[in-house]
Amino acid sequence: MSTSRRALLGAAVGGAAGAAVGLSAAAPAHAASWQQKWAPTATGDGLGAFETVEDDRADSHPAGHPHIYATGDNWRFNMHTVDRDTSTDRQRQEVTGLRTGSGYLKWTQGQTWRITYSMYIPGSLKATTTFTHIMQMKQPGNGTSPIVVQSLRRVNGVQTIELNLPIAGVLVGRTDLEPLHDTWTDVDFQIKVGDGTAGSVRWILKSGSTTVIDKSRTGVDTFLADRVRPKWGIYRSLGDTSGSLQDTYLLLTDLRGYQLG
Repeated sequence: MSTSRRALLGAAVGGAAGAAVGLSAAAPAHAASWQQKWAPTATGDGLGAFETVEDDRADSHPAGHPHIYATGDNWRFNMHTVDRDTSTDRQRQEVTGLRTGSGYLKWTQGQTWRITYSMYIPGSLKATTTFTHIMQMKQPGNGTSPIVVQSLRRVNGVQTIELNLPIAGVLVGRTDLEPLHDTWTDVDFQIKVGDGTAGSVRWILKSGSTTVIDKSRTGVDTFLADRVRPKWGIYRSLGDTSGSLQDTYLLLTDLRGYQLG
C-alpha cells in the first residue's frame, strides 16, 4: 500500500473512537479509545499472524499447494475450480483468528473490536448467485453458524458486495462490486459483541479517498457462545448458476486489530 493510503487508514482509526458503534460522536476526551492489539506483517509474521490456517483441508488439490501464503507485503488466497472442502458442494481457503506473540486474541461478550485492512479483489473473483464469503465472524468449532459475513453476491444479475448478519437476519449494507475489481479497497469493520439486541456493527469500504459505503446497525445479535473469531479468505458454494466460478485469488494487506478500552 502507498504511504498516502496507509496515512489515510491510520488517520481514520486514530480519530474515530467517538464514532465507534454504540458511542456518541460527541464523546468527551476521557472516553474510551481504540487500543491496537494486533499488527502483523506478511513479511515478518507470514501465516503465523493467524490462529489457524484452513488450506485445502480435504487435500483435494495437492498440486495447488500452498493455496494460502505470504508474498511480499500481502497474504494471498488462491482458489481453483477443482478445489473442494470437506463438504464437497463448496470450496474453502481461509485463515482464522488474530495471533500475537503471547497467543491469540479472544473476542468475548461486551467487548468492542475493530479490524482494518486492505483487500485486492481481481476481476476473476466474481459475485455469485449462491454464497461467496471473503470475511466471516464465527464462534469457533465445527458446525457453528456465521455471525457476520462479508460476501460477493449477485442481486438481479448485478455483482455486489454486502455485509450480512445471518443469525440476526439483517442486511447491514450492499454496494456495487465491479468498481472495486482490480484495485485496492480499504475495509474498516467494527463489532460490539452482544447477545440478543446487545450487539452492533459498523462497516466501511473506501476506495482511495472515496467512501464507497458506511453503514451501521445497533440492537442486533452478534454472539452465539464462547467467543467471536474472524476469518478471511475465499469460501464459496459450487451451486452458482451465473457461470461466475473460475480460478481466482484474493490479496490482503495491512491487517490491524483494535479493542475499544
